[in-house]
Amino acid sequence: MRESSTDVLIVGGGLGGVAAALAALRAGRRVVLTEEYDWLGGQLTSQAVPPDEHTWVERFGVTASYRALRDGIRAYYRRHYPLTEGARAWRELNPGAGHVSPLCHEPRVAVAVLDSMLAPYRGGGLLTVLQPYRPVEAEVDGDRVTAVRLAHRDDPGETIWISAPYVLDATETGELLPLTGTEYVTGFESQSDTGEPSAPATAQPLNMQAVSVCFAIDHVDGDHTIDRPERYDFWRAYQPEFWGGPMLGWRTPNPRTLEISERSFTPNPGDDPLAVRADQRRNPGDGNLWTFRRIAARDLFVPGAYASDITLVNWPMIDYLEGPVIDVPDAADHLRAARELSRSVLYWLQTEAPRPDGGTGWPGLRLRGDVTGSADGLAQAPYIRESRRILGEYTIVEQDLSMAVRGDKGAARYTDSVGIGMYRIDLHPSTGGDNYLDVPSSPFEIPLGALLPRRVANLLPAGKNLATTHITNGCYRLHPVEWNIGEAAGALAAFCLDRSAAPHAVRNDPTLLAAFQERLEEQGVELHWPDVSGY
Repeated sequence: MRESSTDVLIVGGGLGGVAAALAALRAGRRVVLTEEYDWLGGQLTSQAVPPDEHTWVERFGVTASYRALRDGIRAYYRRHYPLTEGARAWRELNPGAGHVSPLCHEPRVAVAVLDSMLAPYRGGGLLTVLQPYRPVEAEVDGDRVTAVRLAHRDDPGETIWISAPYVLDATETGELLPLTGTEYVTGFESQSDTGEPSAPATAQPLNMQAVSVCFAIDHVDGDHTIDRPERYDFWRAYQPEFWGGPMLGWRTPNPRTLEISERSFTPNPGDDPLAVRADQRRNPGDGNLWTFRRIAARDLFVPGAYASDITLVNWPMIDYLEGPVIDVPDAADHLRAARELSRSVLYWLQTEAPRPDGGTGWPGLRLRGDVTGSADGLAQAPYIRESRRILGEYTIVEQDLSMAVRGDKGAARYTDSVGIGMYRIDLHPSTGGDNYLDVPSSPFEIPLGALLPRRVANLLPAGKNLATTHITNGCYRLHPVEWNIGEAAGALAAFCLDRSAAPHAVRNDPTLLAAFQERLEEQGVELHWPDVSGY
C-alpha cells in the first residue's frame, strides 16, 4: 500500500475539481487531483453534456479561468479543425451550432484544453493526477479529515493513502461526505426545514432528480441498428403518469409550462449554422431535438470533413426515473438500467420512431462511441444532476433567488460572496414521481457559508455538493457555476495555508474575508452582478 502527502487533495476531476486545482496551483500549492473516469472534465467530457450557460456568458458573469477554457476550446477548433472561412471568422464560434449553448462542441476538445491548462503544473511537479482512482476510505481525527484512501478503478487492490491539510470533495455525488462522517442531506428537504414555497411538507431524502446516460449520434448511409436491448419492451411501454404518452415518443411535458407538447427530429436538417444564436432567455431551443444539443455542424467544416452533423442525445426520454443512485444498496443496478434505457432510446430511434414522411425509424443513425470515448458507445459516466449536499454554515434556499419570491428585487446579496452564477431553477422529473420544476431565477451569488460544513474543519465542497437545497441545486448545478464553486474552494484552501487560518475563520473575520475576496477578484472572479434581471 502506497502513501503520499500534499498541500491540497482534490478528489474528483470534474469541472469543479479542475478549477479548484488551478486555483490552488496558481497560489503555488502542491495538489493531488484524482478522477475515476478516463477523462478530466466531468459533465463537460466524460458525461458528454455541452455547457448550459446564461445569456450574458460572452460578456460577463463567469470567472476569468472559465472564460479561458471557453476561449481555449474555440482556439483549438481554429488551430486544428478544417473550418470554413465563415466559421473561422465567426467571433463567437459555436462548432455544433446547437441551441442549448453558444459553445456546443465535441467532448474530446474540452479534454484537450483542460489537459493543456493543467500541463505546466504537471511538468513543474506541483500537480499529480491519479487516474482512474476513486475514494474508498477516509481517516478522521475529531473534526478534521487526515487522509483518504483511493483505489484504482480497474484494479481495486491497488490503493494509495493521500494525506493533506485540506481535502476537497469534487466528486459528482459527494462521495467523501459519508466516508468522512461529514453531515449532509439528499433529495427534497421539508418546507418546515427550509421555508421554501415549493418544498414538500415532509422531507423526501430519496426523491432526487433523474440521472441520464447521454450518447452521441450522426446519420449516414447504411444500416447501423444496434442489437435489440434485452428489456426494450419494458422501456417501449414505459409511461410516467404526467408524460402524456409513452416516454419513448415525441410527446413530452414542456418543462416550463408542463403542457404536453410534441418535439420534432430531423437529422441533418440543412439549416444555416452561422445563423444560430443560442440564448435560452429567448428560446429554450429544444423544439428540434437534432439541433438542440448538436455538437458538430457539418456545414461549419470544409466539404467532406464530416459526413453528417453529430448531435448529443440528452433528451427527456433518457431521464431515468426508476430509482436514485445515491445512498441505496441497488445503485449499481439503477446505473446499469439507465444505460439500458439509453440504448433502448437509440434502438427506438433506429427502428420505430415516427418520421415526418410517415415512415418509422432511421437505421442510418450511428452511435458515435469514438466521440464519447467509451467501450459501449454511450457516455463514459452518467450525467448526475443532484449530489449529496453538505449541511453548511449557510444554506441557499428558494427564497434567496426565485423570481416568484423576489420579484424585481434581484437575488439575495451575500457579504461573503465568492462568485456568481445564473440559471433557471431547473429540476428534471424525479425518482419520487415529480414532474419538471423549471421557473425563473434571479442572477445569484455564491456565499462562502455554503462551502463550509457546520462541523468538519478542513473538508470543502468543490461542486454540486455545496449547501444548496434540492430546489436551489437546480440552478447551482450547471457548468460555469460548478467551475466557480471549485475555483473558490481551491483558492480558499490555498489562502488558509498562506495565512495559517481556518476556513470558518475566513468567513467570520471581516479582515480575513476582505483579503480573501480581494484575492478572488485579482484572479478574475466576479463577486457581484451588474444590474441585470433574471429569466
